[in-house]
Amino acid sequence: MKKLENKIALITGASSGIGAGVAIAYAKEGADVVINYPTRAQRADANAIASAVRRAGRRALLVEADVSDDAAVRRMVKAVLKRFDRIDVLVNNAGISTRALVEDMSVAQWDEMIRINLRSVFLCTHYVLPHMYARNYGKIISTASQLGYAGSAGGSHYCAAKAGILAFTRSLSREIGERNVNANCVAPGATVTPMVKPERWDAIRRTIPKGRLARVDQIVPAYVYLASDEADHMVGQTVSPNGGDVML
Repeated sequence: MKKLENKIALITGASSGIGAGVAIAYAKEGADVVINYPTRAQRADANAIASAVRRAGRRALLVEADVSDDAAVRRMVKAVLKRFDRIDVLVNNAGISTRALVEDMSVAQWDEMIRINLRSVFLCTHYVLPHMYARNYGKIISTASQLGYAGSAGGSHYCAAKAGILAFTRSLSREIGERNVNANCVAPGATVTPMVKPERWDAIRRTIPKGRLARVDQIVPAYVYLASDEADHMVGQTVSPNGGDVML
């Protein structure tokens, strides 16, 4: 039996990068997958991921939604429940990455980062969690970053958002208590995705004991594990595949 046989997984930011890799891996492990993407510009990429899910023999639902917007998240959750009647796994993965020193950063740039990378985690969890409580089953996995621990010059807004995800997950786990719902994080190191600009790769490599950035397929197994029943005793934890960049 596959690890996620007949589960329904909602993955935000699933049209590229780690989210896309998770969507395909979940389908191969037996899950039906909801592929969230933010705007029409990502629709073609989202369709390509949906095709890969279907080639794995699973159902795919595409939902365009800005997951930092309250009304959009409510509509998305409603659409998923109408199609599948439940959400077994929520992966809060949507995010952006920009850089600026604190003295140069605009308030708008700070607010955008917190809105997309942190507010979205609260909103999606807020609207999915009651349905998981009602069924007494669910896995919530949020994408943090090793930089939420280490910090990064030029990335104070990004690091603050990712550290916020870690703290949110720990606090949520204490609220969940004895219910059969688990909330955990994956905190990847630098990974070859559109979010990491190639011109920064050499500098990043020098900080990693392994001497290389991760491939998406090296990050995805952490998400599969945390979504599976094998991870039932993982509560408020962070799995950090990062090549030794930060040792937790």
